[in-house]
Amino acid sequence: MVYFVGAGTGAPDLITVRGMKLLNQADVVIYAGSLVNPELLAYTKKECEIYDSARLTLEEVLDIMKRAEKEGKMTVRLHTGDPSVYGAVREQMDALDAMDIKYESCPGVSACFGAAASLNLEYTLPGISQSLIITRMEGRTKVPEKESIESFAAHQASMAIYLSAGMLEELSKKLIAGGYSPDTPAAIVYKATWPDEKAFTCTVSTLYETAHAHGITKTALVLVGDVITHQNYKKSRLYAADFSTEFRQAKEKEQ
Repeated sequence: MVYFVGAGTGAPDLITVRGMKLLNQADVVIYAGSLVNPELLAYTKKECEIYDSARLTLEEVLDIMKRAEKEGKMTVRLHTGDPSVYGAVREQMDALDAMDIKYESCPGVSACFGAAASLNLEYTLPGISQSLIITRMEGRTKVPEKESIESFAAHQASMAIYLSAGMLEELSKKLIAGGYSPDTPAAIVYKATWPDEKAFTCTVSTLYETAHAHGITKTALVLVGDVITHQNYKKSRLYAADFSTEFRQAKEKEQ
């Protein structure tokens, strides 16, 4: 059996309880060494076989899984954040299907939520934004034309932009071309929830300058939207005194 486990954003205590238990039980762990906090390996048993996938090809990863399955061992494939977001897990799952090897997924805390916690943000403030767009700039991995930064920027929703810290000048131009004003609030969060985390607020037009001033060129998430300054939002109707729910009747206004 293979378990795809989300390691979370970095802090070793942000892995889920289920994920930690799977690491406790694993006979083999294949972890993304370039991104996953190695402190998480402390949850494994002494005899666990550990492999760093940063040095492996897809075929080599699959060979380890196949061998472990033949030996009756349980494998944890430990991915950074949540495996479903830029995790390259589908190609592994399809290969396991072809080999008739069973697998399950265990979710994890993705970087955009670790970054929000670091800045005490709510992405969905009433009156400002009720949507969160998770996307990336095009690099070696192509992005469909209909999912361009400009097209998403036109929505004026909250945005979390992954894998783009090395292209911030171009990112700013695309965000502005799509409809964001240059002074729209933005933030750069480097290694969210790690001990060496750095988080800076700025504007769409000063993303590059802010990152350059602090030596940030990779492993950072870009957040965009008016929710970052959390001003001029409306309070939730759910807790309003004059709003009825299944559990609470609206209270009459005092005369």
